[in-house]
Amino acid sequence: MTETAAKPVVDVYVDPMCPYAWITSRWALEVARIRDVELTFKLMSLYLLNKDRDIDDDYRARIERSRGIGRIAAAVQTDHGPEAFSAFYTAAGTRIHDQQNKDFDAVAVEALAEAGLPAALAEVATSTDHDAALAASHKSGMKPVGDDVGTPTIHVDGVAFFGPVLTRIPRGEEAGALFDASVTLARYPYFYEIKRSRTTDPVFD
Repeated sequence: MTETAAKPVVDVYVDPMCPYAWITSRWALEVARIRDVELTFKLMSLYLLNKDRDIDDDYRARIERSRGIGRIAAAVQTDHGPEAFSAFYTAAGTRIHDQQNKDFDAVAVEALAEAGLPAALAEVATSTDHDAALAASHKSGMKPVGDDVGTPTIHVDGVAFFGPVLTRIPRGEEAGALFDASVTLARYPYFYEIKRSRTTDPVFD
């Protein structure tokens, strides 16, 4: 009897603010539509990732402003589970990236409502109650990859790597073929890095 191969387990670590994580997440959803995968979105933090890095002042200000929505996302993930987090992330990301709404407080309120989550979660933005949970989720996503990476981070069957960094959302079989290649690379124990300079800006449609 031929054994059926287990479906790949895919964890995509995202920060609501990151446009590249948003594109990767939409690609992952397209993959889940045409491939038999177990897909989960999980939370990382650009604030924590860059806390001790030398970054420009404008970017520092942006990630500081995003701390509130990151805390709300942590509360959703911790208290309401991965499906609720996925719904909140999609609702928030649609506003931040597709609609270019950078009022993160307003985005969070609208995203909570769209995801069917308690409106009171918006109050978490100024609380430290879920900071430890956020840090733990961030660590689980980033520690296996190392310190010299960013977002998105993807784990395939427990093998973690940075990327894929995309500036367009692959659709249909193109999305599946890219995923198949990613799985092949992830399953090779001595693969570490492929990289080239970006020459196009993110497009979200």
